[in-house]
Amino acid sequence: MYTPKNRPRTLVTSTKNPLKNPRTDPKIRTALIIRSIVFTLLVSTNIASIFAPMSRDPILKDQWEQIQTKLSSQFSDGEPMDLDAILFLIGVQELGQIHRNYKKDQKLELLHIAICKVLEPYGYYKFDYVDEEGWPHYTVEKPLPPLKAGEQSVLMKESIVNYFLSSGFIE
Repeated sequence: MYTPKNRPRTLVTSTKNPLKNPRTDPKIRTALIIRSIVFTLLVSTNIASIFAPMSRDPILKDQWEQIQTKLSSQFSDGEPMDLDAILFLIGVQELGQIHRNYKKDQKLELLHIAICKVLEPYGYYKFDYVDEEGWPHYTVEKPLPPLKAGEQSVLMKESIVNYFLSSGFIE
């Protein structure tokens, strides 16, 4: 019979397979340390900080939502449009060939046109010429800085907001 006085000092599930003490077993100790570090990092960085640049600027966030709402109501039956869909619309607008079907590679080129157009005011691209088929061409003025995914998204959203502000689509 088990009583507190005769309880074993080590954790044992059976005599063949005893549980290892986490304080003395190096593998378990390392795993616990790693788990503790990961937990500390998650708590200290605050997962919401991934979206901090957008949330730090409430005006930018409101303008982005205004663009999404207006474009979604016009082009996607109210379903929110993502960044790529909005860039696609900008590319079609800049090309000027609205009522046309596009092949897969042409859709990628439309995205490229849109990216060049919205980043042109930032000095990354410069309009060069329009070819015989009506497609605009841009040259790289300076390379884009190395950005994390969240930073890229914020830069693109900011540049899209500025594009629509300058066109008068939003105020």
